[in-house]
Amino acid sequence: MEALHAGGIRAAAALQAGPPALERLWLSVTSLADPKSVFTVCFPLAYFLERDVGLAVLWTGLLAEWLNVVSKWFLFGERPFWWVHESGLFEERPLALRQFPLSCETGPGDPSGHCMITGAALWPLVTALTALASRHSRSAALRLAPFAAYALLLLAVGLSRVFVLAHFPHQVVGGILAGAALGWGLQSRVPAARSPRFFACTSLALLLGAVGLHRAAAAAGIDIDW
Repeated sequence: MEALHAGGIRAAAALQAGPPALERLWLSVTSLADPKSVFTVCFPLAYFLERDVGLAVLWTGLLAEWLNVVSKWFLFGERPFWWVHESGLFEERPLALRQFPLSCETGPGDPSGHCMITGAALWPLVTALTALASRHSRSAALRLAPFAAYALLLLAVGLSRVFVLAHFPHQVVGGILAGAALGWGLQSRVPAARSPRFFACTSLALLLGAVGLHRAAAAAGIDIDW
């Protein structure tokens, strides 16, 4: 893993050495793609487009958020900002790395929540836009545009997370793949006909489940808060 981590640090250094104009882009992308935006921005917009699409975004985002938290607890992913100091690997030949307010995220980092949750929650919206484009146009470019935008967005989010030293590249790739797979797998399993009470109860169950897992891991001697 040390070689993988070292390569990730060099990738981050290469990104930070890029054109200064890109810095504002990466910082804006990593802020706008915060998982909270799924619930405060993406869900209302998707619901306005179509009720079932909005519920799919909400449901997928909710499950992706929970799975991401639990996955991080048990995968124990390092964070680049902390690892580069703790490893001592670059003490003799230091790399020119910059710190940003968003760099100092604590907790495990694998997989990337920004990539996984955003990738999963946006999948229903992208597929709905693709279907809409297919109904109104025969142009292959137009039909593929939503998925092309989706792929470019996730790439930008992943690069932005590496840029601010919040994640290693392999954590970003894992988050993107997990998010897309989760979005694809859940798109036909959305309980759209259920009442708001069902979603409230599910949220409570996920919360209690996470607390229970945390306590069970602690009782088993696993230091989740390492």
